[in-house]
Amino acid sequence: MPEYPPALGEIVDLFEHLSDDEKRENLIVFADQSAACAPHPGEVFELEDVRKDEECTDTVGVFMKVDRANRAVHVRITLGRQVQTLTRAMTAILCKGFEGATPEAILEVPQDFVPKIVGGQLVRLRSQTVYYILTRIKSAAKVWLNRERAAG
Repeated sequence: MPEYPPALGEIVDLFEHLSDDEKRENLIVFADQSAACAPHPGEVFELEDVRKDEECTDTVGVFMKVDRANRAVHVRITLGRQVQTLTRAMTAILCKGFEGATPEAILEVPQDFVPKIVGGQLVRLRSQTVYYILTRIKSAAKVWLNRERAAG
């Protein structure tokens, strides 16, 4: 079994043993929590990437900061009103799942956990949607690491 950041591993374990109906119900619960992933007032980020991509229905902002002492990542995400429920769910899952992970650990996370959470049918139907936020967060981690290398 692949190594996931601890918080993401707990979420994968939760979903992995659910029926498809139970997965959908829990995805809706996570989608309702996506607003809590937005930046908090006064937060300062080292990396901000806000844009509307072709594969997403609205603008998505990825905000990242890394604690220099322990290299713990803190990810916040803003979503436009038209972003689909599944993308909202993956946002909440990934914000929670990557909290405290290192940038390197985020880059090493394989995509194999997504079908375990979403279920095979939704992955086939919404393949771009389910991987979109993961790709954006991994891109932000890579940019952060490149900046760190350039500064070091």
